[in-house]
Amino acid sequence: MRVSVWDPLVRILHWTLAPAVLVGYATGDDGGKWHEALGYVALAAAAARILWGFIGSRHARFADFVPRPSRLTTYVRALTARREPRYVGHNPLGGAWIVLMLALVLVTGGTGWALSLLGEDNFEWLEDLHEGLAGTLLAAAAIHVAGVVWESLRHGENLVRSMFTGRKRAPGPGDR
Repeated sequence: MRVSVWDPLVRILHWTLAPAVLVGYATGDDGGKWHEALGYVALAAAAARILWGFIGSRHARFADFVPRPSRLTTYVRALTARREPRYVGHNPLGGAWIVLMLALVLVTGGTGWALSLLGEDNFEWLEDLHEGLAGTLLAAAAIHVAGVVWESLRHGENLVRSMFTGRKRAPGPGDR
C-alpha cells in the first residue's frame, strides 16, 4: 500500500531548484544572463518553498520535519548504530539538511543579486563569497543525493521515484 507524502508543489519546487542550481553552477561567470536568470529562478523557488513550509500540506510543513537538537542527536546516534527508524516524510537529519540547503540557496542567490546590482568589478570579496557559497551549496546537494541513496537502500524504498510520484510505502511498525 502506498500513501501520498509529497504534494505537487513540493515536487515542482524540488525539480525546479535542482536543475536551476546545477545548471547555474555549471554556467558560472561565463553564463551571463542565463546564469543570472537561473539564480532568480532558484531564489523564487526557494522563497516559494519556504512559504509552503508554513502553509503547505502536512509533510511540506517545517513543523513536520525541522527537528529539535535533541531529536536530531537521537536520530544521528541511531543512524550511526544502523538502527534508525524509517520516516514517511523527512527524517530529522534530512529535514535539517533541507533547511541548510534552502538557506544556502537564499544566501548564494542574494549575493549574486547584490553583484548584479553593484557590479562584480567593485566588489571582488562579494564575488569570492558568492562563488564559495555556490560551491558549498553544490557540496550540500551532493551530500543530499548520497543521503537519498543511502536511505533508499537502508529502507528498501526508491525515494527518487517518490519525489516524482508523491507517494511512498505506507508506514509499518516502527515507522514514523
